[in-house]
Amino acid sequence: MEKKGVLYEKKDDICTLILTIIKHKVMPVKIRLQRRGKKGQPFYHVVVADGRAPRNGRFIEKLGTYNPLTHPASIVLNEERAYHWVMCGAQPTDTARMILKREGIYLKKHLAGGVQKGAFSQEQADAKLAAWKEEKSHKLNEEKLSLTNAIREENKKRLEAETKIKEAKAAALNEKRAALAAAEAAKKAEEEAVAAAENAPAAEEAPAAEDAAETPVEA
Repeated sequence: MEKKGVLYEKKDDICTLILTIIKHKVMPVKIRLQRRGKKGQPFYHVVVADGRAPRNGRFIEKLGTYNPLTHPASIVLNEERAYHWVMCGAQPTDTARMILKREGIYLKKHLAGGVQKGAFSQEQADAKLAAWKEEKSHKLNEEKLSLTNAIREENKKRLEAETKIKEAKAAALNEKRAALAAAEAAKKAEEEAVAAAENAPAAEEAPAAEDAAETPVEA
């Protein structure tokens, strides 16, 4: 049995590595995700790794990246190398299988099987794969457009709601200010009325005193 380090050094013939692992009945090579990124912001590398290695440990080859935080999720994949590993028998995890299916790796494998059986030619297989990729790209663009429109509509509704709240607050503030102004005016009018009432008797007494002074005293 070859040593572990020797297995990883055979990069020129990847399938030899797979066959050697199967021959010695060890765990198969897997296509899986290795987590990267900060806490709460996951970002993954799609890698080929020995099934015995820790999830985020040593790997044989990096095939691409997967970012689940975008809408839709962003996938960057070396399709040629991914197809090579699938054809060599590497076993993907559930998420990795979803990524490979989305990128058409398993469709390409299925079409290759059809070519081998003589169901259709390689040119026809390539045309079917190209048509599938074009349709997938069209659907992906529609999904992105739909999400963009949904986000724009949501932002519009939120802005309208915020505007209504601001208008309601402004109306309440204006009403409060108007009430205070009316109270101040009423208070001022009351004070003026009280002052006028206090000045009225004094004004009436003054003419009476003048009349008394002008009246002659009888002998």
